Order: sequence, then C-alpha cells, then structure tokens
Amino acid sequence: MAISTLPVIQALRATAQRLATQAPYQWGHMGSCNCGHLAQTITHLTKAEIHRRAMQRYGDWERQLIDYCPSSGLPIDDTIDEMLAVGFTRQDLAHLERLSDPVIRGALPLERRNALRHNQRDDVVLYLRTWADLLEQPLLQAITLPPLLPTPATASVA
Repeated sequence: MAISTLPVIQALRATAQRLATQAPYQWGHMGSCNCGHLAQTITHLTKAEIHRRAMQRYGDWERQLIDYCPSSGLPIDDTIDEMLAVGFTRQDLAHLERLSDPVIRGALPLERRNALRHNQRDDVVLYLRTWADLLEQPLLQAITLPPLLPTPATASVA
C-alpha cells in the first residue's frame, strides 16, 4: 500500500472531495476515471491532457501501468512518474482503477464492500476516503502530545 505520508493522504482526500462535488466523471476516459482523477490532483493537468498523454500508447490504466517505463520518454510515463514520486505504487494505482485493494475493501462496511462497483462515482469516493483513513491511522497513532501543564494558581490577594 502507498506510503503513509501527508502528501499521499492529501492527494486522496482532495481527489475524493473533487469527485464528491460533481467533477466530471467517466470511467472509460483516461483523464476522468479513477486514476485519471488522482492524476489530475497530483499533476494539475486537465483531464483532456491526461487522456491525450495516455492515448499515445495502447491500453487502459492497468495496461499503462504494466507497460510503464521511466525512461520511455512517453508523456503518460511522466504522469505516472509524478504519481509514484508522491508515494503511490503501480499496484496501488492498478487497484484504484478497479477498487480492488483487499485491505481497503476489507475496511469498508460489509454491505458496501459487496456492492462496490469500480465505475460508480460514489463508490470511488468511498474507496478514496477509506484509503486515506487507513493511511492516516498510523500517523495519528505516532503523535504523542506533551502532558498538559497545570494552570498556575491564582495569587491570593492580601
């Protein structure tokens, strides 16, 4: 699973928020599908630019991730490079496209887990938020707050 860092969590939450507020979503479009939306968040490219980059090589996101080569010079590989640099793995991205990571799915309520569809906006939002929550937990557990100091006693007035 992706590295549990603030940039990864922020990218997941920002993507979920954009999707939840009705950003254009189309699972069959390389720039406005599950990975396409995360790519928009990370790269600040438009959905059209991501789609254009992806169409320079054959295949959906899964195929693009299999064929990924950091030295290919292909623009889609540059896009993937940026996503990997934030802390995602190729496997994370492949799972995102199909909402298939078993750990993330296991954290979903049973009734939603069994009905999860990879090409439904609300399911993608739930998956992204659940993923962010899972990554956030170890960070929050690692935070130790200093003990609170007692308030100074009020001086007595003579």
